[in-house]
Amino acid sequence: MADRDGTLVFVEVRARAEASHGGAAASVTSRKQQRLIYAAHHYLLRHATPPPCRFDVVAIDGSELTWLQAAFDAA
Repeated sequence: MADRDGTLVFVEVRARAEASHGGAAASVTSRKQQRLIYAAHHYLLRHATPPPCRFDVVAIDGSELTWLQAAFDAA
């Protein structure tokens, strides 16, 4: 997905029926973040000049949706 300013946005969507184990956003652990960063890095190798990027999380807890923009970074 691309933002209006040309930023390439990688989005992780997580859903949980209930928040008994910390909820959907909490399921994006540091290990999961590292795997997403690794995949994004390999995708960006296809671009001669990679665009600016960010990592968003869409967390769905029951019927509530939360969009966390720039939820984490590659640093």
